[in-house]
Amino acid sequence: MNPRSSRRKLIKSMLAGSAVLATGSQLLSSYIPKSKTSGSLKLKGNIHHSVCRWCYDSIPLETFCQNVKDMGLTAIDLIPPKDWPMLQKYGLYSSMCYVAGDISLTDGFADTKFHTKLIPQYLEVIPLMVQAGYKDVICFSGSRRGMDDETGWNNCVKGLQQILPLAEKNDITIHMELLNSKVNHKDYMCDHTAWGVALCKKLGSPNFKLLYDIYHMQIDEGDVIRTIGDHHAYIGHYHTGGVPGRHEIDETQELYYPAIMKAIVATGFKGYVAQEFVPAQSDKIASLQKAVLICDI
Repeated sequence: MNPRSSRRKLIKSMLAGSAVLATGSQLLSSYIPKSKTSGSLKLKGNIHHSVCRWCYDSIPLETFCQNVKDMGLTAIDLIPPKDWPMLQKYGLYSSMCYVAGDISLTDGFADTKFHTKLIPQYLEVIPLMVQAGYKDVICFSGSRRGMDDETGWNNCVKGLQQILPLAEKNDITIHMELLNSKVNHKDYMCDHTAWGVALCKKLGSPNFKLLYDIYHMQIDEGDVIRTIGDHHAYIGHYHTGGVPGRHEIDETQELYYPAIMKAIVATGFKGYVAQEFVPAQSDKIASLQKAVLICDI
């Protein structure tokens, strides 16, 4: 399954409505870029900004790379090895890598029958990442399929332990993404921070972290700022998205991202925060600029 295609299909089923956040709306409106053609953004340097490629699939990759570079960003998320040369052409970093082959959100490490496919994919991509100078790669628990938590944890440990020695040797971090099972990814196992933290503890490796998707965790558990503060040691990467609907992160949705970013910075986090919202506005790049400035605390 093509990961970007699967995500696009899932997006179609997302909530289309939006809730207006009255408190703080005037503050958020002040983050709108002065001009769509203003060029490189003046960023403060407290947040390492990235953007997820799949949200902009309608824009050719080379055009998108040029837009990202012109904006002053340095990285793009969720890029497979075949597209790394294009990033390198524009001096951009692959801040969260995919494996070379198809990757599924449902067929993950929680089910041992998928290990024979998954393990070789990761053993293949890690040396490629080393050659390219990249450090982070995504993985998924997959669906629960009736399994209890303990079985899911044990299966994930069994599979990931066959990859982690190579990752540790090469200073590569594997990140399991937290996804909501309430709206978008029914039956997904790693759907709460506590489940992911427990897996991190069972593996006991500094090279295994969680990808904390703020959009997904607001839906399944809320209490985002407290959760980040309590469990930041197990979080290696962040994704954004407006709730509900996974659109712009401005005053049209319920989260106040400047406060969330301040909480992330307060933990001492030095990794990447990647924009992963699907622009509802016609000028997608202007929406991206605005989101970066909202998060640039």
